[in-house]
Amino acid sequence: MTDLLVSDFYAFQDLLTDREVESVLALRAFLEAEVRPIADDYWARAEFPRHLARPLGELGMFGPMWEETRAFANSGVYRGWLALELARVDAGVATFVGVTSGLAMGSIGVGGSAEQRAAWLPRLGTGEIVGAFGLTEPLSGSDSARGLRTTARQTADGWVLDGAKRWIGNATFADVTVVYAKDVADGQVKGFLVEAGTPGFTATKIEDKISLRSVQNADIVLEDVLVPEERRLQGINSFRDVATVLRLTRADVAWQAVGIAIGAYEAAVRYAGERQQFGRPIAATQLVQDHLARCLGNITASIAMCVRVSQLSDQGRQRDEHSALAKAFATARMRETVAWAREVLGGNGIVLEHGVARFFADAEAIYSYEGTREMNSLIVGRAITGHAAFV
Repeated sequence: MTDLLVSDFYAFQDLLTDREVESVLALRAFLEAEVRPIADDYWARAEFPRHLARPLGELGMFGPMWEETRAFANSGVYRGWLALELARVDAGVATFVGVTSGLAMGSIGVGGSAEQRAAWLPRLGTGEIVGAFGLTEPLSGSDSARGLRTTARQTADGWVLDGAKRWIGNATFADVTVVYAKDVADGQVKGFLVEAGTPGFTATKIEDKISLRSVQNADIVLEDVLVPEERRLQGINSFRDVATVLRLTRADVAWQAVGIAIGAYEAAVRYAGERQQFGRPIAATQLVQDHLARCLGNITASIAMCVRVSQLSDQGRQRDEHSALAKAFATARMRETVAWAREVLGGNGIVLEHGVARFFADAEAIYSYEGTREMNSLIVGRAITGHAAFV
């Protein structure tokens, strides 16, 4: 089988089918030709290359798990590997795909009626339209299960949404945003499809980020936003339903973390082979080799954990604590790995042109989003002890 990554030290690629490998290699070729040459420039300008949406859709990157949008039957390991490949080249593009494919399409796939799935998933799947996911709020992040302040009030004309959201990826240019709000009648969280241009809905780009600069995160304000009943996700009736979506996407973030670690590691390996000091490449020194071996150990252990979580998902056995442990572990190891990779480059490690700095910076956002390490550790801790310790 064709090698996908020299960084796949234990050949986890062997778990993929030939058809899955073919798809991954097609994605790799696209990323190397179309994304890597422009990634640093868009990152520096804090802009997103929106022209990539349609080509990514043609490659089957959006919604590979749903019957309405998948090009072929595939495994959880394959879907995770796609996230890894995207992040290995550009965490911004990986996040863009993750938001549309995992969070927005995931919300519709998990909570949408048959009619809603048929109406929205195919268009999102081709990249014809872009999705966003509105859960986090200015005053509610880790406590979203209880602390949502955005409200939904049912009227004769539909539902009226009021509130605010923050850190909503893609929201400045998304065609539809899944907004989660608390029903004032029963206190339960419900999901709504809010189309761009709906009166009372505004999205303002968050400026001056030091991480994931190309991702267009937004502050959203909702003022008397009227959403018809047919835009309410019929299967989202409590936060438990939202948690089902997050369980799926949290594992994808763990795979993204592995990709970021690999991107930084491979750049460090290339640099170490080229950089001459004291008459020889720095790759020939013990301390550099120690750093690289530690990076590879982190990467390999993280892939193993992600693979098993994906397999459990395919078997219908994945629980919240499984994806939480994978996300917490992989992102922590990613943070170590990008730091060691940056250290291999010395001062050149903070300059975009040498291939590590962007991964080093973007790792900070991945470390925190979709559940901080602390919150995911508490999800695991509850499973271990039987006691909730969130407050």
